[in-house]
Amino acid sequence: MLRSPAARLLDEADEPAVQRLLATDPVAACVIAGRVEVAGTSTVSLGSPLWGVGSGGDLEAVCLAGANLIPFALPGAEHAAAVAFAERARRAGRRCSTIVGPSATVEPLWELVAPVWGPARDHRPRQPLLAIDGPPAVAPEPRVRPVRADQLDVLLPAAVAMFTEEVGVSPLRVDGGAGYRTRVHELVRAGQSLAWIEDGTVLFKAEIGAVCRGACQIQGIWVAPALRGQGIGAAGTAAVVEYARAVIAPVVSLYVNDYNTRARAAYRRVGFRQVGEYASVLF
Repeated sequence: MLRSPAARLLDEADEPAVQRLLATDPVAACVIAGRVEVAGTSTVSLGSPLWGVGSGGDLEAVCLAGANLIPFALPGAEHAAAVAFAERARRAGRRCSTIVGPSATVEPLWELVAPVWGPARDHRPRQPLLAIDGPPAVAPEPRVRPVRADQLDVLLPAAVAMFTEEVGVSPLRVDGGAGYRTRVHELVRAGQSLAWIEDGTVLFKAEIGAVCRGACQIQGIWVAPALRGQGIGAAGTAAVVEYARAVIAPVVSLYVNDYNTRARAAYRRVGFRQVGEYASVLF
């Protein structure tokens, strides 16, 4: 009986192989690719272990084992990668709040670790991964602009509301929200937080939460509840797409829950097309 390949801890010598692997699908691998481009592949520089599966100088799969467990594998290698990553994950114990990534790897990985790590607080097995590589198909909302540093306190309640609505728990429950506030501030400082703010109120907001050379990923799209159903989500997202393609990366992506039919319709109007599928397991 053939054994599945084992996952090993990668280091700085593996960086070229990691970059070659992630370049095969920069949209699906955007989060890991962005981290590697900035910090390299050693545990010390990344701040989290990066596991890999492969032989010789090539890799078939990697998994970033940080606050989120994020696997990525070549087509056809997903199941073997899930087996290898599950073995390391079981030994290490659960330290992540989410498993997220391409569903073809996340789903078998979760099936293997669920008996030890479960139950999950939420499991979202089908999240269409969408992308756009041209101008938006609807007129962008011109009042959506990068958030200024002096607007952080105005933005933060909307960011907390979005997180709580989407994830099901408040980001303020851990360390009083200090870590979350720091993350929001980092995105503002980097020019990756955009919003329509009027009279001290956030009407629309979104972040470009992950960036690599080939693509970026929009996260945290939110419209003030009283204004939903008026097309603000589509026009605001179009503005983020226009800004991101001009300033950050040529391809803009996002992923959405399959049951969120209103959001999916809005993204179709903007011009997004499905290019893959993500899955998330939330603890």
